[in-house]
Amino acid sequence: MTLVTPKTRGELSDMEPIFEAVETTMGFVPNSMLTMAHWPELLQSFGGFASGVIDGGELDGGLKRLIAFVVSNTAGCRYCQAHTSHSAEINGVSPKKIQAAFEFENSSLFTAAEKAALRVALHAGMTPNAVETGHMDALREHYSDKQCVEVVAVISLFGFLNRWNDTMATTLEDKPRAFASETLAEDGWDVGKHG
Repeated sequence: MTLVTPKTRGELSDMEPIFEAVETTMGFVPNSMLTMAHWPELLQSFGGFASGVIDGGELDGGLKRLIAFVVSNTAGCRYCQAHTSHSAEINGVSPKKIQAAFEFENSSLFTAAEKAALRVALHAGMTPNAVETGHMDALREHYSDKQCVEVVAVISLFGFLNRWNDTMATTLEDKPRAFASETLAEDGWDVGKHG
């Protein structure tokens, strides 16, 4: 059960443009954003930042979601694992590839470029951060400096979201819960404290 009750969308009519944009992309408004709405300036800032990181730039949207999925798994945030796996599928990533994301190093489903990005995500999500120069060198073999910044921006965004949602015990919405329950069940995924 969430530790801070989310605001209702009806209470936040001035935030409707943000919610409409998120709903168009995700199919629903996340409870995490409705909790952030207790501090409207945070929600506005976060909405713009998250949209820029996830929807802007040059990298493929599916890859960005896989990066977010791997870093969220490393951090242990079940809420974000459900969201990012569901969002990856919405952005064209096959369920089979999503399921293989935890074993990307040995999977033929991933290109060398994708593996380099997911390797940085995996090591960046560790505490302490385990990214080494070689990880970034391998990333730069496939991506421009701007694209490397995008990879790290996605990781950093989900560093915030992983901490936010695990600390708040944010209640997981039905759509990502159903997707994760079906797609990630073999890997032992469960809703945890986000029920």
